[in-house]
Amino acid sequence: MAYWLFKSEPSAWSWDEQVAKGDAGEEWDGVRNYQARNYMRQMKV
Repeated sequence: MAYWLFKSEPSAWSWDEQVAKGDAGEEWDGVRNYQARNYMRQMKV
């Protein structure tokens, strides 16, 4: 089983914003790194 840790700059997406979205979450767009994009495609939600 793989585990993933995502990081974002607080000015781009704060912890308060994440908590406000709750279980619904939010689409993560703007990923320009191809390897990161491929890892995100492998994930199961």
